[in-house]
Formats: sequence, structure tokens, C-alpha cells
Amino acid sequence: MKILYFAWLRNKVGCAEEELTPPADVATVADLVAWLATQSSGHADALADMQVVRCAVDQEYVGLEHVIGAAREVAFFPPVTGGD
Repeated sequence: MKILYFAWLRNKVGCAEEELTPPADVATVADLVAWLATQSSGHADALADMQVVRCAVDQEYVGLEHVIGAAREVAFFPPVTGGD
């Protein structure tokens, strides 16, 4: 699965994307976040406060309870704001 990081998350993790195979017990976005946080201190720091991080699975906005299933791509990014 491709994991993408945008903006300050990319800076904290240290890369824009990575190809990872989570363990079989990683079923939801919340499970993925918990597992990713164990990968490095940068991952843990970037994903420490999921109230300020948004997620998309296969380019669709989802919540932490979303089941990952056979997802090909998961993206993490700060909230997006629009202009006037």
C-alpha cells in the first residue's frame, strides 16, 4: 500500500511517500495510524494528534473508523482551507 504524507506531515515523517505492507490485524485507518506511529519517532510525532490530520483512502476523505480493506493508497494531510 502506498502511504502519502503532505505539508508538515511530510517534513516530520521525512518522506513524501512510502510503500508499506501493514500487518494483517491493521483493519481501519485508526489501526494504520497506530501501526505507523511505531515505525519511527517522526511518524509518531506527525500522527500524534489526529484532530489536526485528515485522511483519504484511495482519494476519498474518510474517518478513523474507515475499513482499509484492499486500499491501494492512504494519504495524510492537514485540513484544507479555501479562499474567498
